[in-house]
Amino acid sequence: MSKHDLLLEIGLEEMPARFVTDAMYQLSDKIAGWFSENRIPFGDVLPYSTPRRLAVKITEVADKQEDQEEELRGPAKKIAFDDEGNWSKAALGFARGQGVNPEDLFFKEVKNTEYVFANKFTTGISTMDLLPQLDKVIQNLHFPKNMRWGDQDFKFVRPIKWILFLYGAEVPKLEVAGVRSDRKTYGHRFLGEEIEIESPERYPTDLLGQFVIADPKERKEAIQNQLENIQDEERWKIPIDNGLLEEVTNLVEYPTALYGKFDEEFLELPPEVLITSMREHQRYFPVQNKEGELQPYFVTVRNGDHNHLANVVKGNEKVLRARLKDAQFFHNEDKKKPIDHYLNKLESIVFHEELGTIADKVGRIKIHAENSTELLHLDSDSRSSIQRAASICKFDLVTQMVYEFPELQGVMGEKYAKLFGEDELIAAAVNEHYQPRFAGDALPGTVVGSVLSVSDKLDTIVGCFGIGIIPTGSQDPYALRRQAAGVLQILIQKGWPVELEQLLNATLDVYEDKQLLKNDRLDVFNQLIEFFNVRLKTILQDQGIRYDVIDAVLTGELGRVDLLLKRAELIAENLKHHYFKVANVSLTRVLNISKNLDEGFGEINPGLFENDEEKVLYEFYLSCKGQSDAIQQPEDVTLFYDKLMELPEVIDRYFDHTMVNADDEGIRENRQAQMKGLSEVIRSFADFNQLVV
Repeated sequence: MSKHDLLLEIGLEEMPARFVTDAMYQLSDKIAGWFSENRIPFGDVLPYSTPRRLAVKITEVADKQEDQEEELRGPAKKIAFDDEGNWSKAALGFARGQGVNPEDLFFKEVKNTEYVFANKFTTGISTMDLLPQLDKVIQNLHFPKNMRWGDQDFKFVRPIKWILFLYGAEVPKLEVAGVRSDRKTYGHRFLGEEIEIESPERYPTDLLGQFVIADPKERKEAIQNQLENIQDEERWKIPIDNGLLEEVTNLVEYPTALYGKFDEEFLELPPEVLITSMREHQRYFPVQNKEGELQPYFVTVRNGDHNHLANVVKGNEKVLRARLKDAQFFHNEDKKKPIDHYLNKLESIVFHEELGTIADKVGRIKIHAENSTELLHLDSDSRSSIQRAASICKFDLVTQMVYEFPELQGVMGEKYAKLFGEDELIAAAVNEHYQPRFAGDALPGTVVGSVLSVSDKLDTIVGCFGIGIIPTGSQDPYALRRQAAGVLQILIQKGWPVELEQLLNATLDVYEDKQLLKNDRLDVFNQLIEFFNVRLKTILQDQGIRYDVIDAVLTGELGRVDLLLKRAELIAENLKHHYFKVANVSLTRVLNISKNLDEGFGEINPGLFENDEEKVLYEFYLSCKGQSDAIQQPEDVTLFYDKLMELPEVIDRYFDHTMVNADDEGIRENRQAQMKGLSEVIRSFADFNQLVV
């Protein structure tokens, strides 16, 4: 069996940069999967991509499928013969379907029943004969957005212009969207030309001669090296945003870094405005001095060589100057109006047609924040700051700067609030209440910002659930999953003495008072609990907590999520210890007994105890219950856990001397009540039945 390298390149019109990397790995993974499914041995899989091409090279691809021998099961023996002892139609049909002679059928027993079996040998097909089937793999690639072109019904990320396809030195047949495979490809749009690739091994080298670096890792390294060279030569510091670096890598085929200058007058703008304008609009890297202060320079990456760089620099400087001039105008205009001007404008901005305007939302946030301050027992100064911050938290949404740069919502709110004379704590909260904006983002640093963030996010989540907007699949237009995760992360970090159910009910009270709940309150509450349960499960998984531990701590109310996390961590830390395994047996024994008892049970009557073991268990029950009820901090959870770990020895002695289902009805019910009460205390920590020990 001989082997050859295979190369497939799909040439396209320029793709959006954010699609390129995922599409590249999709193509390589799906083609590797196709080879595996078709029993064609292969070596390494090397993906390539640029804005104009998706490609994959697969080394040492066998020239034919591996032969296959299968043992296939047919009908049961009892229906394999007719009345005369000959093969039945069922057996003959099975043999015919598998391409074997009836004489080659045999019997084997499976689970006490005999079946007809056949050995089927399939000779491998030539790889060249199978390769045209890769058109289906290409057609099944998926993208965030597709387009059609010409008279094609076929949809793809961008129009396909050419297909380079080589198996060794040969060109296999392949056709997609009317484009047939060839050995031709195209270099850089302006610097390169049409070329023919003689073999897959020459692909990266031949393209490099046409000003195309096909390997995105090599392009990224080239950009980083060039940025470092400029940084060293000019004695600058160029902060590299990884997202921007990835985007720039997918915007160019032959990168050349260069730098330009802008007027120092623009440094009067907030640094965030300058950086956002450069990064989001122009894909420029900002420049700092060694002390981290922004400098009047920018670095960009050209898709081309070093020729005529001076003209390129001038063009980029001209474009950036226009952008910064606009930003300067917006900044100056925004400063002319007081905060109340912007607050009044919020009354005309619709948040949702069923939930009112942004001003209505601000009004609800103020009520939510006030409720939270009462639940948290905050002092009067904090309450005053929270109310003022809640009143102005959305004012910057209607400023010209945020209209032009939506990414700066909150950031400009803080800047403007300070300019308008607001207290720094209140100004910071205007920015912090959007945090965390995305996965991995910082959480609010102040109590004021944290309360506002939770209030704002819960208002959006509860409001959407109340009118039936619930995330399904990938559909989450209001980012409710992200906001719910943010609420949980804040509650965990801050360790507030408040249960999630309390916050949800307080938020529902506001919506009910304002008659904004479209659906039944109890149904909405249950949907919210289920929704937060799933988000909390994800957070615990990210912490490395095992699935069975997560199930064990999520069986009851969510309560204080910081304490719930502590319970999960304690179980996870001790799960493999021998003493925990022994303790788990005793604890689950109590849970299993109480599981079959009626929900209602009377008070435990110590006067009906018949032995010392009942008394000792009762004393431990009271002690554990007292510790469970007194939990306020994570360290209290540890004390409760330590007490639970002493309980199994007492439980074992109890069962050695005590029959729960005694003949006397009063004693039996008293012992059942003791089991039921003890099980509730144990479950308040975790459902130990869920653990795989």
